[in-house]
Amino acid sequence: MSTERFDIRHAPAPRESFRLLYISKSKFGGDWNSTAHTHSCTELFYCLSGEGQFYLSGQLYPVKPDDMIIVNPQVEHTELSLNASPLEYIVLGVAGIEILFGKSDSSYAIFNCRENRERMVTLLHMLLAEADRSLDGCETVCQDLLEVLLIWLVRCTTLSLQVEETPRSDSRECVEIKRYLDSNYREDISLDTLAEIAHINKYYLAHTFQKEYGISPITYLNRRRIEESKYMLGNTGYSLAQISELMGFSSPSYFSQCFRKAEGMTPNEYRRQTRQGKRHEV
Repeated sequence: MSTERFDIRHAPAPRESFRLLYISKSKFGGDWNSTAHTHSCTELFYCLSGEGQFYLSGQLYPVKPDDMIIVNPQVEHTELSLNASPLEYIVLGVAGIEILFGKSDSSYAIFNCRENRERMVTLLHMLLAEADRSLDGCETVCQDLLEVLLIWLVRCTTLSLQVEETPRSDSRECVEIKRYLDSNYREDISLDTLAEIAHINKYYLAHTFQKEYGISPITYLNRRRIEESKYMLGNTGYSLAQISELMGFSSPSYFSQCFRKAEGMTPNEYRRQTRQGKRHEV
C-alpha cells in the first residue's frame, strides 16, 4: 500500500467582502449597438467566440476568443462586435473589489487565456448553471466558484486583488436591474416586470433605485433608449415609427416626447443636424 499525505499547515485566508452580483452570457445580433457606459462594480468578460473590439476609456482594442477583459469600477466601456463573426461572451459583475494591473495607473486589462481555456470555460459554465437553477445554497456555490476563478487569475497572470476599504453602496437588486435594463431596453418593460426579476416589491425597487442612481428605473430605461435612438437617427435610414418600435417605445408620439425632453429638440431636428455635421466633415 502506498499513501501520499499533504498537510495543510496554514489556515485558509479569511472570506473577503467582495461578492458576485451577476453572471450572464450574451451573443451579439446584427442589429445590436452598444453605447459606452460605466458600472460601480468590476466586470470580467470572457470571450467564448467571435471577433470584435472593446471601447475602453476612449480607445479601441481588438478582442478574440479566449480573451479576458477586466474593467474596474467607473471605467467607460462597451463591446463592439463584427457582424461576420459575432462576439459571444460571459460576463461577471463583482462588487467590493478592484483588480491591480502591472501599471499602477491602469484601470483595465485584456489578456488571452487560451492555455487555460478548458479550466476557465468549465468554471464559467458551472457558475451559469448554478445561477440558472437557483437551488438552495446556489449563492454560496457561486461565491466559492468566483473565488476559485480569481485565484486562478492571480496565479497565471501578474494581477493582484484589492478589496475596497469602503464597499460601494449599490444594492444587489439595483445592480441587477440596471444591467437588465442596459441589455434588454428594447423589450416591453414595466416596473412590475422589474420587480418580478428582482423579487422585491415594486415600490421598494423604485425608491431604492432612485436613491442609488438619482433616477427612477423607467426614466433610466427611456434615457437608455434615447441614447440608442440617437445612433439610429444618425446612422440609419429607419423612419421615426420604425425606430420607436425598435427601441421599445409604446408609440412614435411618446418617443418624440421623450426625445425632446431629453435632448431639447425633436428626433427629426437631431437627425438633420447630425447629417449636416457629417457632410461638413467630409
